[in-house]
Formats: sequence, C-alpha cells, structure tokens
Amino acid sequence: MIEGLSHMTFIVRDLEPMTKILTEVLEAREVYSSGDDTFSVSPEKFFLIGDLWVAIMEGEPLPSRSYNHVAFKIDDADFDKCVARVKDLGLDMRPPRPRVEGEGRSLYFYDRDNHMFELHTGTLAERLARYAQGREAAE
Repeated sequence: MIEGLSHMTFIVRDLEPMTKILTEVLEAREVYSSGDDTFSVSPEKFFLIGDLWVAIMEGEPLPSRSYNHVAFKIDDADFDKCVARVKDLGLDMRPPRPRVEGEGRSLYFYDRDNHMFELHTGTLAERLARYAQGREAAE
C-alpha cells in the first residue's frame, strides 16, 4: 500500500547549478553529497525541502522542455521574493497560464536541464471550490 511520496530525483548534467536552485530558490537544506563515493549510478546529492526528500544525480539532461513539472506551495506574501530569487539566478521563467480568480498565483521556471518548477500560492481545496463556482454559474 502506498504510504506517501518517498522522494523525487532530478537528473542533471552538473550538480552545482541545481544545488543553487534548490538552496537559494526553494530553501532546501543539503543533507548528503556523494563526493568521490558513488553508491548509486552516478554522483548525487540529497536535500530536504520541509520534510520532502529531493535527490539530484549527474546524467544526461532532458532533451526538451515540456509542461511536466513539480509544484511547491508557497505563501502569497513570499511570491515577489521568489520571483527575485529566480531572476537572480538567471533562470528562464515561463509566462503564467491564464487563471480564474481565486485559484492562486504561479511562478513557472526552468532549470538548465529542462525541468520545470512551479511555485504556487493556492491549494487543491481552493482550486476545487473555485472550479465548482464556475460550474454552478454555467448551469
């Protein structure tokens, strides 16, 4: 039986640029670096973002960008600070998608290996409530 999410792993050509994204934008805490020891398939680092275990490993990056992404919840009061951090690292930001009022704000950005990240201010409950309002208005 599934108990929850164990971890996420991102394959990157160089660990250091992703380390900066994780620590400087997502405020992750580095808890392990393999250094010269390789216990897995390649050099790797582990981080904690809150209680979430995120791993990065050296390897071939994604061949292209897509809308596949991982989204992290942020407080709306921190939104502009996050935008500044992403800009400070020179990361490519994707324009936000059109949204209906009440479903939160999102900041989308890519790392140098074509992974897309989202920083989102809303919750699932808020989005479902807002979408339900739209259905009721349409009926």
